[in-house]
Amino acid sequence: MLLLGIDLGTSSIKVAVTDALTHRVLATAQYPDTEAVIVSKRPGWAEQSPDLWWEYVQEAIRRAHALGDYDPMDIGAIGIAYQMHGLVLVDKEQRVLRDSIIWCDSRAVPYGDRAFAAIGEQRSLERLLNSPGNFTAAKLAWVKENEPFVYEQIDKVLLPGDFIALRLTGEATTTISALSEGIFWDFASDTLSDDVFRYFGFDKGVVPSVRPVFGAHGGVTADVAAALGLKKGIPVSYKAGDQPNNALSLNVLEPGEVAATAGTSGVIYGVSDALTYDPGSRVNSFAHVNYTAASSEARGVRVSEVGVSEARRVGVLLCINGTGILNRWVRDITGGDYEALNAVASAVEPGSAGLKVLPFGNGAERIFYNKIVGAQVLDVDLNVHSEAHLYRAGQEGIAFAFRYGLDIMRGSGMNPGIIRAGNANMFKSPVFVEAFVNTTNVPVELYNSDGSIGAAIGAGMGAGIYRDGREAFAGLKPVKLIEPARAAVYDELYGEWKEHLSLFI
Repeated sequence: MLLLGIDLGTSSIKVAVTDALTHRVLATAQYPDTEAVIVSKRPGWAEQSPDLWWEYVQEAIRRAHALGDYDPMDIGAIGIAYQMHGLVLVDKEQRVLRDSIIWCDSRAVPYGDRAFAAIGEQRSLERLLNSPGNFTAAKLAWVKENEPFVYEQIDKVLLPGDFIALRLTGEATTTISALSEGIFWDFASDTLSDDVFRYFGFDKGVVPSVRPVFGAHGGVTADVAAALGLKKGIPVSYKAGDQPNNALSLNVLEPGEVAATAGTSGVIYGVSDALTYDPGSRVNSFAHVNYTAASSEARGVRVSEVGVSEARRVGVLLCINGTGILNRWVRDITGGDYEALNAVASAVEPGSAGLKVLPFGNGAERIFYNKIVGAQVLDVDLNVHSEAHLYRAGQEGIAFAFRYGLDIMRGSGMNPGIIRAGNANMFKSPVFVEAFVNTTNVPVELYNSDGSIGAAIGAGMGAGIYRDGREAFAGLKPVKLIEPARAAVYDELYGEWKEHLSLFI
C-alpha cells in the first residue's frame, strides 16, 4: 500500500509518496520551481489564488508519477497538510469567490481586536484560547463588511486544506483542529463558538461537515482520478494545518514534546494537555491533531483507534512571520543562491561585526501584539560590512526572533529539553542552526522528514493502515543532534539585538 502526502505551502506545493509497510519515501516532487507569488494589493495585505493552488497540486502529483518509481494505482490513501489560517470562500457550485486572504495578511487585525473587546478578553481567552486577532474568522468579518457582494454568495467557508480536499473529492469537510485555528471553536463547550458567530453575525451553515483529523474526508472523484492517474474513490483520510502536521511528522504528540520549522515563517510548536493560553495572545493555542473532546465521542470518533491518546492535546504555537522570507529577500537582492549564502556567512564570526537585522517585514507579528514592526537593518558600517555580513546577520536575527518568542512560551510553562525539526529549509543552514541552538540554549534533533511525508503518515493513520502510533513512526530516526557549544556568546549577542528591537516595539 502506498500513501500520498500533499503539503500546500506558501511558496510551493510538495508531494511525497511513501510505502506504508517499509516507510520508505519512494518519490518526492515540488511545484512550481520558483516560489509562488504572494499578491499584496496594499501594504499589509497578502493573497493567493486557491485555483492556482489546485493547479500546482495536480502538477506536483504528475511530476511525482513521472519519476517512474512506483505505480500510481497502488496509492491507497491521501493526506493533506496546508498553510494555516487562510480564508477560502466558495459558492453553491463550489466556485471560488475571491482569492484567499492568507495567514500573513494583516487587514483583519482591527476586526479581531473589536471582537476581543466585545466578547470579553477573559472570556475569549478561556473559551477560544486566543484573541480573534487576524485569524480566519476576523478575515471573514472583513469580507462581510467590505465585500458584501462576495459575502452574500458564500455557501461554505474553508481552510486551504479543506479546499484541496474539496477539489479531490467534491465534498466540503473540515475538522475541529481547523476550526480552532480559524477561531471558530469554543473549547469550553466543544462546539462552534456562539460568541464568535453571534458577534460577527455569521450563519453557522457556512461551516462544512466536521470530521475527525484522522478519518474520511471523501473519496477521489472519477474525473480527478482519471486526470491524475489514480484509482477512483481513494480516501482523503487526513487533513491538518502545516504546523500541527509538522509536529505529527516528527512524532510530537504528547505533552512537553516540541517541534520547530523555519520555512517562509518560523514556528516553535509545543504540545500541552491543558487548555493553556497567553494573556496577550502573543503565542497561540489550537487543537492538535490528536485533540479529542466529548463532542467527538458523540460522533463516534475514537482517536485511540489510530493509535494516539484520547486525552486533550493542545498545540501551543509561536509564529514569526518574517523568517525564511527574510532569508529569501537577502538572496534576491544580492543575486546569490542559498548554498553560496551559507558558505560566505559561515566565514563571518558570530555577531556579524555589529550588523543587526530585525526580520519582521512580513505583516503584523503576533509576538508584538499584532504590531507591524517592519524589517530593519541596523548599525551598518560601510567600511566593514559586506554581503557576507548581511547574510549572517539576517540568519542570526531570525534565530534571535525565535529566542524572543521562546521566552514568551517559557513564561507560560513550555520549557523544551530538546526541539525536533525537519532537516529542511533554514535548518539546512549550519549558520542558522548554530545560532538557533546556542541562542535558545536547547539541543535540536534533525530528521529527514517534511510536511508532505507527515501528510502521508497521517493518511496511513486515518485510513487504518497503521494499527498504532508505534507502527506509524517505526521508520522515524534522527539524523543529527546539535547541542549548544557557544551559548554564552550568543546570549550576549541576543541581549544587544534585543536592545535595538526595543526601539521599534
